[in-house]
Amino acid sequence: DSNDDIEDVSLFDADDDVSRRSKKSKIRHPVASFFHLFFRVSAIVVYLLCELLTSSFIACMVTIILLLSCDFWAVKNVTGRLMVGLRWWNQVDDDGRSHWIFEARKVSAQGSKTSSEAESRIFWLGLITCPMIWVIFAFSALFSFKVKWLAVVVMGVVLQGANLYGYIRCKVGSRKNLTSMATNYLGKQFLRQ
Repeated sequence: DSNDDIEDVSLFDADDDVSRRSKKSKIRHPVASFFHLFFRVSAIVVYLLCELLTSSFIACMVTIILLLSCDFWAVKNVTGRLMVGLRWWNQVDDDGRSHWIFEARKVSAQGSKTSSEAESRIFWLGLITCPMIWVIFAFSALFSFKVKWLAVVVMGVVLQGANLYGYIRCKVGSRKNLTSMATNYLGKQFLRQ
């Protein structure tokens, strides 16, 4: 697998100005962009407003888990592929061994990219921000001794964190070490300043 034919999708907006000008800024998949944010934001809003709207913990928990599950499925199977050209999945071979596969869309024959900068920003902003919010909720539930909510929050961290991990692996390549990639990125940012 060579990385020469893999499309570059901006992850942290660290691209140079030349490549930014060449990318299209319009949203090519508005429905996918909407649902990329809808399920994850709805789960957060339901979590925040649940105790105000109803006293039934079970109804709140089921609603949040369903929204998180719909988000996981939509992001993993639809929005990642359409918005940034990335996908990941697990494949079990005939021997019963599990193989994780991380892919990035190849550049088309004309050399044009099919992802827009606006979609890429929406995708990565939603993908990175929401798991961080669930981690904050986890610490909040833990320190306020709301143990019954801790299971719901852990599901949010796990489902959204799994998508975040999978797409970062797709972006940087499955063979690269994520720690060295993060160190290199932070080093470049430090040297720029």
